[in-house]
Amino acid sequence: MNENLFAPFICPTIMGISTLPIIMFFPCLIFSTPKRWIPNRIQILQIWLIRLITKQMMMMHNNLGRTWTLMLMTLILFIATTNLLGLLPYSFTPTTQLSMNISMAIPLWMGTVVLGFRNKPKASFAHFLPQGTPTPLIPMLVIIETISLLIQPLALAVRLTANITAGHLLIHLIGSAALALMSINIALSSITLIILFLLTILELAVAMIQAYVFTLLVSLYLHDNT
Repeated sequence: MNENLFAPFICPTIMGISTLPIIMFFPCLIFSTPKRWIPNRIQILQIWLIRLITKQMMMMHNNLGRTWTLMLMTLILFIATTNLLGLLPYSFTPTTQLSMNISMAIPLWMGTVVLGFRNKPKASFAHFLPQGTPTPLIPMLVIIETISLLIQPLALAVRLTANITAGHLLIHLIGSAALALMSINIALSSITLIILFLLTILELAVAMIQAYVFTLLVSLYLHDNT
């Protein structure tokens, strides 16, 4: 029981070189490119899911916002497959690293903000000062709205990191407890294993939901600026 609780979240290395780029590239191999006139069942399922998510997420956008479709679909597929692969035994989940999530959130958020100031500057500046604000409150509201704008990428990254990390920690703790209880009480250990199984199913759902939430929030930021 002396195992480090946060050992699964340490990025693996080979000869001192980080293997994170290889791990990040691995999900791309799952989605195969159709090479036949008639795709197989897995490819049909992939196409159906991508079309469904694209329709739901890009319906509210105008023509300018829809130019981001490929980027947003790539983002949601990458995060979802990375989260799901991280649930495999002896694997590593890159989305548990706050630095990686921030590196995804900041460029996407900055792109939406720059797009807003470029295409509709009056509406973008109007967000800093709601209509009808009393004159004495104007400096305070401008500061508050500026902070709320700058904190958006941090909130995106922290939300994804916290949810994925919390689920992995729970699985690790309950799995360790079930293993320790096997030599003490078989019945209690069996109940713990059932809880672990149900929690694993829940984490499968959380892995996909968090990918959808991250991409949906980026899509909403884009909608507000286009």
